[in-house]
Amino acid sequence: MNIPKNRSSLAVSQESDEESRQKSLASQVREGASAAVMQGSGETYLSAFALLLQATPFQIGLLAAVPPIIGTAAQLLSVKVLDRAKARKPLIVFGAAGQALAWLPLFLLPMLFPSYGAWLLLSGVAVYVAMGHLAVPAWNSLITDMIDDDRRGMYFARRAKVIALSSFAALSVAGIILHASETWTNPAWGFAIIFVLAAIARLISTGYLSRLQEPPARGGLKREAGVRDFLRARRSVMFRRFLIFSGCFHIAAMIAGPFFVIYLLRDLHLTYLQYGLWLAAPILGQLLSLQEWGRIADTFGNKKVLVLTGLIIPILPVLYLVSSNWLLLVGINFLSGLIWPGFSLSLGNYVFDAVQPGDRTKGVAIYNTVNAVGAGIGAMLGSWLATVAPFQLFLFGLMVPLASNLPILFLVSGMLRLIVSLTLLNSFKERRRVTPISHRDLLGELPLIKPITAVIGTKIIRR
Repeated sequence: MNIPKNRSSLAVSQESDEESRQKSLASQVREGASAAVMQGSGETYLSAFALLLQATPFQIGLLAAVPPIIGTAAQLLSVKVLDRAKARKPLIVFGAAGQALAWLPLFLLPMLFPSYGAWLLLSGVAVYVAMGHLAVPAWNSLITDMIDDDRRGMYFARRAKVIALSSFAALSVAGIILHASETWTNPAWGFAIIFVLAAIARLISTGYLSRLQEPPARGGLKREAGVRDFLRARRSVMFRRFLIFSGCFHIAAMIAGPFFVIYLLRDLHLTYLQYGLWLAAPILGQLLSLQEWGRIADTFGNKKVLVLTGLIIPILPVLYLVSSNWLLLVGINFLSGLIWPGFSLSLGNYVFDAVQPGDRTKGVAIYNTVNAVGAGIGAMLGSWLATVAPFQLFLFGLMVPLASNLPILFLVSGMLRLIVSLTLLNSFKERRRVTPISHRDLLGELPLIKPITAVIGTKIIRR
């Protein structure tokens, strides 16, 4: 008689654990929405704030390069802390709370000492990024322990879709506030408002993180192998090859990345409202494509998505040479929002596939470190190119008129992205069992293309 009772108690316990797990996962979707408001209303406009402080292209390059490197140093520190700690949640909450508080000195110090404004902003952003990155390995390790491997893509895609929607709303509101502030005596008050909103949103995000239930870590939190031993191990061969590709692609991408804001605001003289619409366009693209990218990655593999998107993305920055019409540029950025989410989602999820559960904190920290170093090198190369690139482009004997020399950086970035994809994508393989599909057939599965082809096919059948 006791056996059925014990079994019933076990079933109730498992059901309770599953319910708790689902609540935690749902809370992290809401947490992502709050963090996205911070990003959309504050982080997205940091470069514009730097330009208001009369930052030079070199300082804009540093703003893109230095804080992420400091942030990944914080990640490596957090890995060492986690190797000795028994819980991941306290570190997550501490990092998020610290990031919320960092918004105050980030704005006030440049305003109090305007002659050093750009450098003080750089310092403030470095602290802000470091606090956020301190929580990243622990959060990734914790959340992936709660999700089944074959549903990871769909969960992160759904979370990213909510994040994109929240970021879109916050970015739009912030753009309207900044547009209105252009007529104020001191436009900096517009940035004060949106940065306060960012800080409040991060505090709300911290509240959701504090409710997170921590399951036992798969494989344990502590492993005897350090970072060096982990990278040298035979099990990490494919991961090392993947890191080379990811780091090189970040170098190529960031040669152009930090300088779009200068090109649009300084060279094309867009208003904050027009710039806000340009920023919002890719988020709209994400909303339309993220769920499908998650399904495609779960079904056909992250590697397939990386190959396909890695060959399309190099075209995007080159399109900025076609025209300086701001509506066309908004359209190009919308196209970017359709393609980049698939690349970014699969890039991050491949890390979880390529490393063992117990190594995920190390894997995530190393991956982010490589990307940050790559981004820093790319941003510095871009800063140097911005000082030496010509203001005219000759193609096939014809002179292409340019608003500045920055489109030359966009062209170089696109060419290097293509070279990296063609040479390094074949160096690593898919790490999960997935449904095989040719790249040609995968094209038909792309977001927006699949529903369009389905509609066309239906009309042909009816005829």
